[in-house]
Amino acid sequence: MVSETLKKQIDRFLLAFGFSLMFGIMILGQEFRQAVGEAVGVLMDPVLTLVGEQNFHLVLLVMAAITAIYASLIQKYTIDWELMRNTQERMKVFQKEFREAQLSQNTYMLKKLEDQRKEMMEDQMKMSKQQFKPMAYISIISLPLFMWAYYYISGHGAATMVFPFWGEQLLTTSAFGPFQHWIYWYFISSLGVSQLIRKALNIGGV
Repeated sequence: MVSETLKKQIDRFLLAFGFSLMFGIMILGQEFRQAVGEAVGVLMDPVLTLVGEQNFHLVLLVMAAITAIYASLIQKYTIDWELMRNTQERMKVFQKEFREAQLSQNTYMLKKLEDQRKEMMEDQMKMSKQQFKPMAYISIISLPLFMWAYYYISGHGAATMVFPFWGEQLLTTSAFGPFQHWIYWYFISSLGVSQLIRKALNIGGV
């Protein structure tokens, strides 16, 4: 049986590792991203060789599915969804009552609602903290996989995929603004799987 102290130590380590990855990718730049991509390539390159480089889009699909399932499970068990739903419902009621009080210039009700706003802000702060923690856990898996894909596709500019309505496109060309076709495919795949998993787990969006 794992002791409570050990659980806390593991939790702190995972949080520190996850946030280190997030800040490292943002702050340390291209060299750090490439180093992460190369490290993950030790595991992913043999998988791609087995599947075939021409099927890189299928590897992206599997990666997106893994990330979506992992993220949904993490959020399922680290976020108080009951608190989130209750807070969202209270916020809707509050906004409606506040608008009505403003329109009717009901100063007594406005004062009462201002006091209520402070309580709701506290609940929203709790929600924000709960959402912040899963980001670190999720980044441990999602960021290294994404950096590997980024590193790989950077060296394979001729990789293509057939998209509905668009036809065959180079994965490194722009789909929308700065988003290349491979990123678009990755996030669309992740979004689709995520919606199914969230529906099955009965959890909302973050």
